[in-house]
Amino acid sequence: MLTALKKIALGLALIVGAAAVLLYSDLDSRRVEVQSKSRQVRVAMVQQISIPALDDGITGALAALKDRGYADGGRMILSKYNAQGDISTGNAIAKEVTSSNFDLIVSFSTVSLQTIANANRFATPPRHHLFALVSDPYAVGVGVSRENHLIHPPYLTGVGSLAPVEQAFQMARQMLPTLKRVGLVWDPSEANSVVTTTLARKECASMGISLIEANAENSTAIGDATASLLARGVQAIWVSPDLIASRGMELIVSKARNAQIPVFTSIPTSGVSGALFELGADYQSIGRVAGNLAADVLDGRDPASIPVENVMPVTLKVNELALKGLRERWKLPDDVVQRANVVVDASGIHVNDAPGAATTASAAAGSK
Repeated sequence: MLTALKKIALGLALIVGAAAVLLYSDLDSRRVEVQSKSRQVRVAMVQQISIPALDDGITGALAALKDRGYADGGRMILSKYNAQGDISTGNAIAKEVTSSNFDLIVSFSTVSLQTIANANRFATPPRHHLFALVSDPYAVGVGVSRENHLIHPPYLTGVGSLAPVEQAFQMARQMLPTLKRVGLVWDPSEANSVVTTTLARKECASMGISLIEANAENSTAIGDATASLLARGVQAIWVSPDLIASRGMELIVSKARNAQIPVFTSIPTSGVSGALFELGADYQSIGRVAGNLAADVLDGRDPASIPVENVMPVTLKVNELALKGLRERWKLPDDVVQRANVVVDASGIHVNDAPGAATTASAAAGSK
């Protein structure tokens, strides 16, 4: 009996000892976990150019990161980079951020995605990279599969946002049933513009509309390109999700107004652009999606496990003031005004927060 009790006591002592060893050995890992949650992470945020759409996206991303506990100067040290529309500067920025000790690079625009993805191929190791405000990430040569959205470089992920181009032309035809000639200023060196221009050509051909194109590879060419469209008798000008054209939006609208024709666009802004209508992405909402994904990665989620999906929360803004002085009889149908998220008229700017407004616009994007 005494021998049995000794054996039991010895067994209990061994169990207690083993548990103590395990707890002690796990102490360092638990300390590392606490330290990782408290340490500051380094994030680079890169944009190719300053335009309202990209600025709105960054605003949304920063708000989402802050909501998740990543505020600049707190848990996050943020470094902002802006190429100001210059490709050489963009390439230099891409080389810098991929060779620096950043925990995450977040890029906005197709050009920034491409430059950073190209530079990241030579980084050792490649930096985690999350992208947003990209029209078609499956078509720009960065290794993202259109067929399987989980196939992409393991350190790269993000969201695409393909604009509802077809719906924009259908809406323009609804406002002017005799619409036959639409002008487009665009930069053929932008991969995102190639994507949306291809969509526009296809839609215009199916609708019997001639898409009259003028190239502008930099901001200084915007005026001459717009003038050439007006000289060719276009009835309206469409501004696509093109960085150069978006930067020259004010000039395009001014010249079009002088020619008594409207502008419509697929790149809405948070301000008043002077366009007759704006049908496209809610860029702050997309930015918030990107910000939450960025927080996931900073929290430890593997970018390789995040599929690259198309995210397009659509917003519609109509401007009744833009109808004044047009040489043809454009009309904003009542159903379009009712479903608009924002209406600009003589009394001011009116925001429609009713569920039907956003739902109808989103449904339009999904029908393409």
